[in-house]
Amino acid sequence: MTIEQRTTVRQRATRRLPAAALLGAAAVLILAACGPAAGPAAGTSAATTAAPTTASAEPAPTTEAATSSAPSMTPSTAATPPLCAAASLAGSLDDTGGGAAGHIYMKLIVKNTSAATCILDGYPGVSLVKAGVDTPIGAEAVRDAAAPSKGPISLAPGKSAAAVLRYTQAGNYPNCTHVAADSVMVYPPSATDRLVIAHPLTACSNSNIELLTIGAFQP
Repeated sequence: MTIEQRTTVRQRATRRLPAAALLGAAAVLILAACGPAAGPAAGTSAATTAAPTTASAEPAPTTEAATSSAPSMTPSTAATPPLCAAASLAGSLDDTGGGAAGHIYMKLIVKNTSAATCILDGYPGVSLVKAGVDTPIGAEAVRDAAAPSKGPISLAPGKSAAAVLRYTQAGNYPNCTHVAADSVMVYPPSATDRLVIAHPLTACSNSNIELLTIGAFQP
């Protein structure tokens, strides 16, 4: 290589140094600018990861579990005794109470002949009948508003209750068609069966003549 050629090479190398230096300086500035930004991000991630988790509260019991664990507040109650049926009663009439002005006052008595308590509450159905016949003769007994029920009667086995039965003499009615009745037929309150008590009385076949008046059962 000649002296002129060596001189030319040095000049070219000298011209390239500033450009390389500038590129190196620019790279340093870029790294410096990126370094601080990356630091906080990494720190934030570390802080988030290292933060302790909050302990979760114990879950509340479900409605079903709470309901099943709660004590029952419903008191136990005994079964209500049934209404007295005629099949569980024996009937009788006590006419020793006397009478006045053509009336006879009697006690209609029913006794619980069953082995279980039953309930009497209200007026019985009463009518006059012939023996062996269920068809009433004339009008059935009228309820006496002056002798209402005083509440349910718990009739234990062997116990009795009574209602006042008033009979008006058939002879008090000139237009009465007399019929000989053999018995008094009684339906206990709300019962569908009846009991028959042998007791002869004179009835009126006229449906508009009311010979009988009945009060509610009393203890």
